[in-house]
Amino acid sequence: MSMAEKNGDLQLVMFPFLAFGHISPFVQLSNKLSSYPGVKISFLTAAANVRRVESMLNPTTEIISFTLPPVAGLPPGVESTSDTSPATVELLKVALDLMQPQIMTLLKNLKPHFVFFDFAQPWLPPMASDLGIKTIFFSVFMTISTAYLTVPSRLTTPPPTVEQLKKPPPGFPGTITALKTFEARDFEYVFKSFHGTPSVFDRLMKCFNGCDAILIKSCREMEGPYIDYVTQHLGKQILLVGPVVPEPHSGELEEKWASWLNQFPPKSVIFSSFGSETFLTDDQIKELALGLELTGLPFFLVLNFPANVEGSAELKRTLPEGFVERVKGKGVVHSGWVQQRHILAHDSVGCYVCHAGFSSVVEGLVNDCRLVMLPLKGDQLMNSKLVALDWRVGVEVNRRDEDGYFGKEDVSEGVKRVMADDENEGEYSITENHKKWKEFLQDDERQSTYVRDLVDKMKALSQ
Repeated sequence: MSMAEKNGDLQLVMFPFLAFGHISPFVQLSNKLSSYPGVKISFLTAAANVRRVESMLNPTTEIISFTLPPVAGLPPGVESTSDTSPATVELLKVALDLMQPQIMTLLKNLKPHFVFFDFAQPWLPPMASDLGIKTIFFSVFMTISTAYLTVPSRLTTPPPTVEQLKKPPPGFPGTITALKTFEARDFEYVFKSFHGTPSVFDRLMKCFNGCDAILIKSCREMEGPYIDYVTQHLGKQILLVGPVVPEPHSGELEEKWASWLNQFPPKSVIFSSFGSETFLTDDQIKELALGLELTGLPFFLVLNFPANVEGSAELKRTLPEGFVERVKGKGVVHSGWVQQRHILAHDSVGCYVCHAGFSSVVEGLVNDCRLVMLPLKGDQLMNSKLVALDWRVGVEVNRRDEDGYFGKEDVSEGVKRVMADDENEGEYSITENHKKWKEFLQDDERQSTYVRDLVDKMKALSQ
């Protein structure tokens, strides 16, 4: 009998994939669950990620580190996608697959009630079941992505073509009638095998079929039709935890940035950032920068580059000639980490141009920033549709069908559209819809109810 069982605690293990776009939602979920009495959490991550994970997690959560086994082509110490190159990123899945004996030993010692796991570990449910442990697949993506892309009807031989992926699966709810060619081409990745390992789609189907329940970081208010569709097509118990809104930021904005932002009137500054693992091409950087300049509004542009690329040197190389001099005093271009949540909360910031990662969408909404979305890959493409078409709370930058090209005018037009929205009324008013979603996301009692309900359902499932 484990210590948790003796104490009557609910013992959970978190085991995300080795990407901070996955680790962060698992951390946020852990922090929400660990705030409830009688919930004990152990968080599994690779040794190289421990320091960063530790800075994000509640101190009551135990971190258990592991070292990835050596894999030919994967440099030692590279244990997250943020440290890999495009050529080596798929090798992290190979390394994870080799970890099964190590994970088996950990689970035997921990004896948790549940393991929350990710798409890359389809071997986990049968292993846990043999040990009497239940598994919950935690989807870090919005339900619209699962509903569109990873339901059993997408299982075809050969894998679906670009033309097939442009069309929703049979019975798909919502407002999407077709994707653009460049979006469908991006989704082909889900069905590809690398290094002889299963594709993302194949891994997901095994995860869905093998787990005891699927947990989605969403709720019916946000995605009711898509949740019903996924429930019907996956045939599993679906648990919901709501949007898992992060706790309000603390501390002060760095004086350098506060002083610069303080120069401008309320809601006049555009902030633009694409996260730490989404990178624009040279041409995209040029058009984005020129588009922000074309708006005539002050802007703060954050551009990051892949690991081992020196950011300031890349900025000089990629920005249009004379750009920095032209926008001096009215535009900031920065590479590297900034206090994004503090900046979005500043009174002068009124528009957020981003990749539509869902955490970014939430940050923009709760800080009264108009959303202009420029999704570049994966679930960002579907999040943007949800926010712009279903919620009507932002706009998507217009893109060319074949290759996703956008020009400076497309960026400028997107900003102008969203900033001039006050002319619209009712359900078509971004202003009114923004107000509604902000109130929803900041309703602490409602958000706590989702987490409390999840804990109650886990207790019932653990019997």
